[in-house]
Amino acid sequence: MKRRQFFPFISIVVASLLLVVGLRLFDPSTVIAQSKVNLLVSAAASLKDGMEEIKTSYQQSKPNVNLSYNFGASGALQQQIEQGAPADVFISAGKKQMDALEQKGLLVQGTRTNLANNSLVLVVPSNSTGVTSFNALTDAKVKKIAIGEPRSVPAGQYGEQVLEKLNLLQQVKPKLVYANNVRQVLASVESGNADAGLVYATDAKISNKVKVAVVADDKSHSPIVYPMAVLKSSKNVDAAKEFVQFLTTEPSQTVLKKYGFIVQASKVPAMSR
Repeated sequence: MKRRQFFPFISIVVASLLLVVGLRLFDPSTVIAQSKVNLLVSAAASLKDGMEEIKTSYQQSKPNVNLSYNFGASGALQQQIEQGAPADVFISAGKKQMDALEQKGLLVQGTRTNLANNSLVLVVPSNSTGVTSFNALTDAKVKKIAIGEPRSVPAGQYGEQVLEKLNLLQQVKPKLVYANNVRQVLASVESGNADAGLVYATDAKISNKVKVAVVADDKSHSPIVYPMAVLKSSKNVDAAKEFVQFLTTEPSQTVLKKYGFIVQASKVPAMSR
């Protein structure tokens, strides 16, 4: 090949290679992969079923968001966040845990709002006939009463408040069996390992192995509220805000209501970004 023909040929080959490399660099699938957002929501165990259903509809509307949950006792989740565990959003089953994070400056200002409310109920195995009131817990036939650990499980806190209000706490204290979260309380009653247990109305609703013996008077315990907020440690604050806002919309609130949560009739105003 002549010298004058060789250089134009090399130029064409180099240009072609650059074009191929450029096309690969700007491959749409690469751009989509790079824009994928991971969100981790630490939420109270009692929210599990409703939040899983909400996740399906949310990811259909936000296909670029990979949403995952960390369910557990609100107190345990609070401690994890305080110790630096990754999370974008926190949803507690009580004000105490969220207040603690807010006081330590760990929440994104202006993102805290209430998701829903709940009721506390005394449940017994579905074939039980002996317990029809809180006073019946003092009966010698009732050997074990499951309750959440009050220091870390809001349902346990509320349960102790009810028993104290009814002047029953000291009488039944030897019978109390403490669990790490409210779903463990439910499981203890379902399996018959406990004769009764204090859980949320939403927990009782999802099980056909227990029945509600009595609903606690809401004046006998602190309001059962589920506050939520975006965490300052989040690496995707805007996406986290969008998810929190989605939880306040009608479709999400309808799902929560289906699972027995008490939801607000009005929507929460959009958060500033």
